[in-house]
Amino acid sequence: MKPYFSSKNFQKALAALSGGFLVLFLLGHLAGNLQLFIPGELGQMKFNAYALFMTTNPAVIALSYLTYSSIILHSILTLYLVLRSRLARPIKYQVNKGENSSWSSRNMAFLGTMLLIFLIIHLRSFWYEMHFGDIGLDKWGNKDLHTVTVSAFQNTFYTAFYLLSMLMLAFHLSHGVGSAFQTLGLSTHKYKKIISFIGKCIAILIPILFASIPITLYVR
Repeated sequence: MKPYFSSKNFQKALAALSGGFLVLFLLGHLAGNLQLFIPGELGQMKFNAYALFMTTNPAVIALSYLTYSSIILHSILTLYLVLRSRLARPIKYQVNKGENSSWSSRNMAFLGTMLLIFLIIHLRSFWYEMHFGDIGLDKWGNKDLHTVTVSAFQNTFYTAFYLLSMLMLAFHLSHGVGSAFQTLGLSTHKYKKIISFIGKCIAILIPILFASIPITLYVR
């Protein structure tokens, strides 16, 4: 008998837990980015102060390493589980769009890959610039990530790519959140409707709020 840590159930549980942590990260990241809605110098000051805090606070730095580890773990496990499932059934069923099978559930590997590509580009555009780029300072002496962000979202192609990525995120979350609850044994008959409602809210609200930021900066 294979040890439990190498079993499919344990791997699915790790994927669910890492995914759940990343949802919490998205909520925190969104809360900070909402400061981009504040117009003028006040918004610039608050966002740059937030960026400074996120890159210098020891607790946040430690949490960021946990986030990076979760991204890597979640990406590897989800792709592995999808490939393992497909290899176990090399012959596709003639009817593969069953009543309980959504487009999101059938394309989680594709959605995850596209989001990983987005994440790499997004980190290069902002995280890398904040840490290693030649960013000017604002009038308060902080690195002016606010100007970098606003400038990035003045680019039509980058803004369109970001919005498309948020659509991918919505599809990914629409299946992933419910699947995570089910994997962890929390989606019982008693709480199934509540969990389904929470999952839909997460899948809709998080991507919409993230998408509203570049749209606002683009048209401002």
